[in-house]
Amino acid sequence: MTSTPPFPARARIVTELRALIALVLPIIAAQLAHTLLGFVDTAMAGRVSAEALAAVALGNSFWIPTLLFLTGVMMIVTSKVAAANGAGRISETGALVRQGAWLGLIIGCGCMVFLNLMRPVLGWMQVDPALVPVTLNYLLAISLGFPAVGVMLALRGLSDGLSRTKPAMLIGFIGLAINVPANYVLVYGKLGFPAMGAVGCGVATAIVMWAMLGCLLVYLRRSPLYRQCGLFDRFDWPKARTQGELIGLGFPIGMALFAETSMFAVIALLIGSLGAIVVAAHQVTLNFTSLAFMVPFSLGLAITVRVGHNLGRGGARDAMLATKVGLVLALLFAAIAAAIMFTLARQIPLIYTQDPQVLALASSLFALAALYQFSDAVQVACAGALRGFQDTRLPMLLTMIAYWLIGLPTGYVLGLTDWLGPARGPAGFWIGLIVGLSSAALFLGLRLLTVSRKPVYQQGLHH
Repeated sequence: MTSTPPFPARARIVTELRALIALVLPIIAAQLAHTLLGFVDTAMAGRVSAEALAAVALGNSFWIPTLLFLTGVMMIVTSKVAAANGAGRISETGALVRQGAWLGLIIGCGCMVFLNLMRPVLGWMQVDPALVPVTLNYLLAISLGFPAVGVMLALRGLSDGLSRTKPAMLIGFIGLAINVPANYVLVYGKLGFPAMGAVGCGVATAIVMWAMLGCLLVYLRRSPLYRQCGLFDRFDWPKARTQGELIGLGFPIGMALFAETSMFAVIALLIGSLGAIVVAAHQVTLNFTSLAFMVPFSLGLAITVRVGHNLGRGGARDAMLATKVGLVLALLFAAIAAAIMFTLARQIPLIYTQDPQVLALASSLFALAALYQFSDAVQVACAGALRGFQDTRLPMLLTMIAYWLIGLPTGYVLGLTDWLGPARGPAGFWIGLIVGLSSAALFLGLRLLTVSRKPVYQQGLHH
């Protein structure tokens, strides 16, 4: 009798699983550090006054979606670096990232200008006039850090694209370590500085953004791991052709992320007419699910790197292996998150409030939030894989259709009208979210199957 042959397919799956987990854990830690930056701002502003807390909360609703747009645009650098690395063309990555840094600087400056044009929007939202100047000054302060963030994201794209995600994690925690004392000094007026309240939060965050850029520059300059990339070998001015290619592929990613986050903002505004109890219950559920979203979002970034790397090295077959392994991981986490939300639906809201009416409504919403985890995991994994294939334009349109033409109208009809039975309030909007995310998962999954079968990808980008 002959011995049983080895299982190369199983070995490849295990190898891919290990590589994906090694990538995603530092990304999750980096996302946690970034989330804690917002938590520190909110906590310290809340100790100043209700006005300061409200101004920070209002400002966050503008600058965080803008930051996600910028992050999405710059994800294309990560994808292209990963593909070049997989194809054995690592020496080309330095020139690519130099062009990416110019793009990040240009888009970052555009975001800075955009954030300083919010006065009419605050008027349209009928914000308390007393909050308007504080909110605008907070946005002005924080916007000064956006050019730094744009360049930093390009440099991070080099490191992440080379499957080295730990530097971003370390620099994220360095930023957090700077943010806490900077907030303390500027918000409360210590060490001879004036007490700036909410505006101090913005100044501190801008300082952190520039400090993180400086740390990443020093790290990339000094680490021998990056010398073969040739990042610092020469100075390049922006090149129109490369800039056009990067913005053409990156802009749709940014818009897709912005469309998703802005949909949540619109839902919050629509729910605002239903009263304080409803708004509070919705925010409790949304805040907790947003924290949970850090894991699938980070996994999507890791899938982008692995798909891009495998595509450059071995073609669509290897890229789809990374996609399938990532999808299984995403669904596994979704099952765990859903189980926690469903079984602890009454306990989780106690973290946020003791109000019995808010607790009762939030508990009912967590059952819907549990279902939401699965479709969200699938659409994030598929979106990450499509970025790895550098397919961005049609996915942007598909996600906008899913969110804005399917999900949001469904939520509006179910939540605020009696067209399909009695109005369900916030539960209607959460059902709309499930419908929208499920549509996105279906659309992006079908698009991924189509793209992976294109002949240009079958042999890998190095051929």
